[in-house]
Amino acid sequence: MIRAAVLTVCGRPPEPADREAPSPGDGQVPITVSAAPITPLDLLCASGTSYFGTPATPYVPGVQGVGHRADGVPVWFATSAGMRPGDGSMAAEVAVPADDVVELPPGVPLRLVAALGLSAVAAHSALVRSGGLTAGEQVVVLGAGGVVGQAAVQLALLAGARRVIAVARSAAARARAEQLGAAATVPFTPGDDVSTVAARLREAAEGPVDLVLDPVFGVPAAAALRVLRPGGRLVNLGGAAGAEAPIESAVIRSGSLRIVGYTNNALTPAERAESLHEIAGHAAGGRLAVDHEVVPFASVGEAWERQSRGETKGRIVLAF
Repeated sequence: MIRAAVLTVCGRPPEPADREAPSPGDGQVPITVSAAPITPLDLLCASGTSYFGTPATPYVPGVQGVGHRADGVPVWFATSAGMRPGDGSMAAEVAVPADDVVELPPGVPLRLVAALGLSAVAAHSALVRSGGLTAGEQVVVLGAGGVVGQAAVQLALLAGARRVIAVARSAAARARAEQLGAAATVPFTPGDDVSTVAARLREAAEGPVDLVLDPVFGVPAAAALRVLRPGGRLVNLGGAAGAEAPIESAVIRSGSLRIVGYTNNALTPAERAESLHEIAGHAAGGRLAVDHEVVPFASVGEAWERQSRGETKGRIVLAF
């Protein structure tokens, strides 16, 4: 038997319990888990209201984690817990298909990599693959206070951006973005209109804006489109500020702008591993960090509740 976080009723937090140790099948890799983050996808799946349908309970949540293979090599891994039948990362031991396991460099800070995880993968891939970021470009990062946004500010600069403008609601989030390297910050609060936010962005920009990383959509996305240079790109990977945006056809056409949708689900295992290797390397070198809180596994229920209410500083990571 092993200790695991077991969710028995959708909409309620998981609790520590004993679970049968997994028996690796063909093509599966046994992993001793070191840490697992509580992510928005975990909360969505466990609510029973996601587009994946209601998960079969009881099950162990956790769509990603970090740990060690039997040979002691550190790894990151993904699971489909909550999306398909089966247990996830919030357990002392897991067995994961080999394609969903990524070997990490020795000495990598595993808990930080757990906090970065797929959020940083999304930021990196949306900037570099979907957004085509090249050296010397100016980037606007919307929703810069979240894990995706914090990672994007740093990854854009690491990829050669000459300047990053960060948009965030709270003063604390904007100050944090500046600590992470943003050259300028712009406030956004519910009730701001498109013209107001666009004016703030124009004032903050120095020269043309080439690329917008957009995990929020809504008014901020519509405003950012107005300040893009001709031929500029906006990559959308979320809708935290609204499922719809007041985007004008003339803005898109007059600037020959490109709006690109992004999802991690479109990545091949090789592309995901490539992004994770770069992320882990930057984390190990002290060049990449996001706000996170490490919580003992035994406190999973309380931690789950706080993460769902947004009463945390960044991402909660469960430590085993």
